[in-house]
Amino acid sequence: MASKTPVGFIGLGNMGSHMAKNLLKHGYPVFASDIFPESCKEIQDLGAQVLDSPAEVADRADRIITMLPSSPNVIEVYTGLKGILKKVKKGSLLIDSSTIDPSVSKEMAKEAEKMGAVFMDAPVSGGVGAARSGKLTFMVGGVEEEFTAVQELLTCMGTNVVYCGEVGTGQAAKICNNMLLAISMIGTAETMNLGIRLGLDPKLLSKILNMSSGRCWSSDTYNPVPGVMEGVPSANNYQGGFGTTLMAKDLGLAQDTATNTKTAIPLGSVSHQIYRVMCARGYAQKDFSSVFQFLREEENQ
Repeated sequence: MASKTPVGFIGLGNMGSHMAKNLLKHGYPVFASDIFPESCKEIQDLGAQVLDSPAEVADRADRIITMLPSSPNVIEVYTGLKGILKKVKKGSLLIDSSTIDPSVSKEMAKEAEKMGAVFMDAPVSGGVGAARSGKLTFMVGGVEEEFTAVQELLTCMGTNVVYCGEVGTGQAAKICNNMLLAISMIGTAETMNLGIRLGLDPKLLSKILNMSSGRCWSSDTYNPVPGVMEGVPSANNYQGGFGTTLMAKDLGLAQDTATNTKTAIPLGSVSHQIYRVMCARGYAQKDFSSVFQFLREEENQ
């Protein structure tokens, strides 16, 4: 196991920390870095070597995975003064699992190519639970010849690794998925709330939905109503999981790309508006399923 090639990992947040742990579990030496030193302690205790900057990681590893919150973070980590591309080795494979604007992925690929490195976008779906259990879905965009090498690493962290096409197509698939997720979560929250108002027991209503045509991931795996399911954010005051801020960001990406491609997304636009209002009303750090709580509060105003 010790003979496996080291992997660099930058971005040890809710998702990245679990992903890096799974690489360690599969026997890969990990060189890690995060802008917040406290995020590195746990992974360091598990055997990863923590370095001060993305550039230092690039100096030590020729396969690097990044998991960052937004487009500006990705630009900084790759092209900043202490960025990956300052010390990247020729032939390095750079895999970005952040969810960002597809145009930024394309730009990073061009910059990496100038340095003789290959950049692939590989955003994920599945949330913190899937990151922890190594069951993420990766949507990969980039040079097809590199897909096998990418797949080898990503299967340590996920069960589905899908090649989508050229750089940026992974991001496109992720943006589309998250727009549908937001729409279905709001729909599930509205439906559960209406049923409760009509006197139905939420667990019973959830059971009926999940054996009927209204069934979806938001109802059967990630129910937004407290007390209906265990092990989901709604059972823990909407802590952990996928933050409302991040969902609002992803819906913003969907809105931008829809505008650029002249695509009608009426429900996506309304969802974006709802999640932006939630951010302004104190839900920014709560899981996006807290839209159920938000709807209940709106009724009482």
